[in-house]
Amino acid sequence: SDELWALKDVSFEVKRGEVVGIIGRNGAGKSTLLKILSRITEPTSGRAEIHGRVGSLLEVGTGFHPELSGRENIYLNGAILGMKRAEIDRQFDAIVAFAEIERFLDTPVKRYSSGMYVRLAFAVAAHLEPEIMVVDEVLAVGDAQFQRKCLGKMSDVASGGRTVLFVSHNMSAVQRLCTRTIRLDQGTLVTWGKTAEIVAEYVASDAYCAHPEQWIDLAKASRRGSGAARFAAAKFRGLSEYLNSNLRSEEPFEFLLSVTTDTPKSVGSVCIIIFDQFGTKLINADTISQGRHIDLKAGETLIRFRFERLHLNSGIYTVGLWMADPTSGPLDFIESAFGIQVSVSETEGFGVKPTIDGVVTCQFQVEEITSQ
Repeated sequence: SDELWALKDVSFEVKRGEVVGIIGRNGAGKSTLLKILSRITEPTSGRAEIHGRVGSLLEVGTGFHPELSGRENIYLNGAILGMKRAEIDRQFDAIVAFAEIERFLDTPVKRYSSGMYVRLAFAVAAHLEPEIMVVDEVLAVGDAQFQRKCLGKMSDVASGGRTVLFVSHNMSAVQRLCTRTIRLDQGTLVTWGKTAEIVAEYVASDAYCAHPEQWIDLAKASRRGSGAARFAAAKFRGLSEYLNSNLRSEEPFEFLLSVTTDTPKSVGSVCIIIFDQFGTKLINADTISQGRHIDLKAGETLIRFRFERLHLNSGIYTVGLWMADPTSGPLDFIESAFGIQVSVSETEGFGVKPTIDGVVTCQFQVEEITSQ
C-alpha cells in the first residue's frame, strides 16, 4: 500500500527528427521519464529503446565533475557522448562563446553559480551534436536573455534533423518548439498528439487550474533567482458577496502570497503576472509602479494584492510571480506558478455572457446616426 509508481504503463514512439514536448504537473513523472531515457535510472519493468547518441540536460551539474575546470568538463562531457577529441576541438570555441564563461574557463566548476553551470551544460549538450537531445526544465535557472538564446539554439537543433525531447512548464515554449506533445499525470500517459491540441486540453483541465481559497504549495515550482527570498505558497479568491469564490472578470478579487526569507529585507519589486495560454503577458501588477517597497521580516511574510476588476474574457490563464531587489537583482521568479479560470457574467441576473473572441473585456456604446 506504500508503493508509489513514478511511471506506470507509459508507452510511446518518437521518430527521428521529431521535437516532442512533455508536459504535466509537478510530480507527474516527467523528470523520471527523461532519466530513464538518458540511462540514469533503470526502469523497474519494461524497456526504452534508443537509437543514437543521447545528450542530456536534466539537473544542474549532471555529468560535470566539480573539481575539474570548465575546459576539462567540456572534453569530459564530449567523451561521455562518444565524441572524438578532434570533434570537440572543432566545436570548442562555439561552446565557450555560447556559454559566455571565457573568463572562468579554467576555474573549477564547483565555484560556478547555478546560472554559469547551466549555461555551460546547455552549450555542451547543444554543440556536441548528439542525435537525440533531452532537455528538462533546468533552463529556468538561466536569465531571460539566456533562455531566449537557448530556445533559439534548440530551434536550430530541431531544424537540423535531430530528435529533441523537451520538458517544460512554459506552454509558449512548448508550442513554439514542439510538433507533438505528451501529457503525463500521476505517472501515467494521459494523452499525446499535436502540440496545440494537447496544450489547449491541459490548460483547460482541472490538473492545470488551482482552486480558489486553497493554498498552493510552491516549494517544488520551477523557478530562477538568487533565492534570498522565495514564494512559499499562494492562494486567491473572489470578493463578491453575491457570487462564489471563482474569479469573475467584473468583480473584485485578491491574491495572498506567502514569502519566506532568513533575514529581514526591503524588496523593491513584487509582481503578479498573468499570461494567456500562448505565453503572452497580459497583466503586470508590480509594486514598483506604485513606488513602494515591501518590508519582509525573517520567516514568513504575507502579501495581499487586491484587484478591483480583471478585464479579461472567460478563459484559462497562467499566473507568474516575480520578486526582485534593485541592488541584487531577481530574488525569485516562478514563470508558471498556477493556472486560474476566469468567467464573465452579466451585471444583473448573473447570466453567463456568450463567448467573445479576444482577451480583454471592454465597455462600449453603439448608436445609429442618421446622416443629415
